[in-house]
Amino acid sequence: MARLPRLSVPGYQHHIIQRGNNRQAIFSSTADYQLLLDLLDENAQRFGVALHAYVLMSNHFHLLATPSTAEGLPLMMQAVGRRYVRYFNDSQGRSGTLWEGRYRSTLIETERYLLACMAYIDLNPVRAGIVKEARDYPWSSHGHYVGLRVDKMVTPHPLFWTLGNTPFAREAAYAELVHLGITAEQQDALTRSTLSGWALGGEDFVAELQKRTERRVRKTVPGRPVSKALKP
Repeated sequence: MARLPRLSVPGYQHHIIQRGNNRQAIFSSTADYQLLLDLLDENAQRFGVALHAYVLMSNHFHLLATPSTAEGLPLMMQAVGRRYVRYFNDSQGRSGTLWEGRYRSTLIETERYLLACMAYIDLNPVRAGIVKEARDYPWSSHGHYVGLRVDKMVTPHPLFWTLGNTPFAREAAYAELVHLGITAEQQDALTRSTLSGWALGGEDFVAELQKRTERRVRKTVPGRPVSKALKP
């Protein structure tokens, strides 16, 4: 079966995962982490992509982003990936691929999943046992959202601003949201949808999204007809 083209629709939030080949390390020093952040910042601006959240782990990274054009996100990821691989291979005296194939991504329904996705991203180092609290990990956007530092690369989504009327109120509300965590069902849905490439959201969200792309956005259920609203 032919591989479906990657789903990328302007104006929608995309959750992205890029993994190292065979889960190998993609960073060897602080300079490596910083360079990848610099490349993301540079190319997000270049290709019109708003970066809402990120975390860089030892062998993969997550992004939550909204592209302004259909090609913005693929072009950004291609530019970042190629330049970082050249740098990393040169610095490590290695050759060959660094990434586990192409990046994985999905579109998420804002109201249902955006804040949960941000918490999911922030909690990666906690789930991995690297830190006890998300605020203790330096290579994520969590510090920006809880007032520990200013990260110019981050563009808060409008939904974040609804958490409070003042910066302190928003920071406190978001810190509490991450502290409470997400449900196992939310975590599983966010992981599965991103790895599979199918959109994550309710029926109305999926139907509206399908109107904006020729690419099928949700896997059909065997033996059941596809509604007209969901036909490509």
